[in-house]
Amino acid sequence: MQTGAAQALQDGGPRVVRSGFLGRIAVVLGALAALSVGISIAGKWAGRVIAMGGHTDDETVREIVIGNDVLAVPSNMIRFEAARRSGAASRLDLYLRWPQMDGYSHATRDAFNHADGEKGIVFVSFEPRMMSRDMSGRYEPIYRALIEEEGRPGPAGLTVHRFSEKSGYVDEVLVVAEAEGGQPFVMRCLAGAAARESLAPCERDIHVGDGLNLVYRMPAGLAGQWHEVEAKVREAAAGFLKAAPRH
Repeated sequence: MQTGAAQALQDGGPRVVRSGFLGRIAVVLGALAALSVGISIAGKWAGRVIAMGGHTDDETVREIVIGNDVLAVPSNMIRFEAARRSGAASRLDLYLRWPQMDGYSHATRDAFNHADGEKGIVFVSFEPRMMSRDMSGRYEPIYRALIEEEGRPGPAGLTVHRFSEKSGYVDEVLVVAEAEGGQPFVMRCLAGAAARESLAPCERDIHVGDGLNLVYRMPAGLAGQWHEVEAKVREAAAGFLKAAPRH
């Protein structure tokens, strides 16, 4: 027969062990619950990031300084995530939905994701001006000597010229039209398979601001609306530009 003390030790021992074991289970269950909540939150965040595909619907205006020019642009119009911040930059790349010239949002996601092969985005880049002439100004002294004189008619008064074989512009054509102001409208476009595969095969540059060169690229399907595209791009640029910073 066991003594009372021995019986007490035997009875008490398992209860102590059981209590500690249950406590550890509670801690583990609590940790698992917290981990589950964390995974759920992280999953939702990651899912949103994946669903956005690098886009953002954040409309916070960023002030980007390029040389002596300041651009105030909503984040959802800025193409690359790393550039969606205020401060100095060497260039700024935007993308805008045609014809609204607005940025990415839930409502516009199909256009920016090119759903069903849709090509309706105009790409705009601002960079420091490196040449004294824009594309129109380079037509007479440079491009005219590099193209075949006879061109074929295009939409909306455009004439499409092939580049000469020695020009260096492989698989490209020069598109020219008469425009107001004395200088022609000029843009370079990819040709053939390269044009069909590109989202925006036609490129033109203009001078804006104090010292900026603006390059815009548009889908080939908008060539017939070149008047409107040019006007809307210039209007958008004027809206982005702010007064130069004071030193």
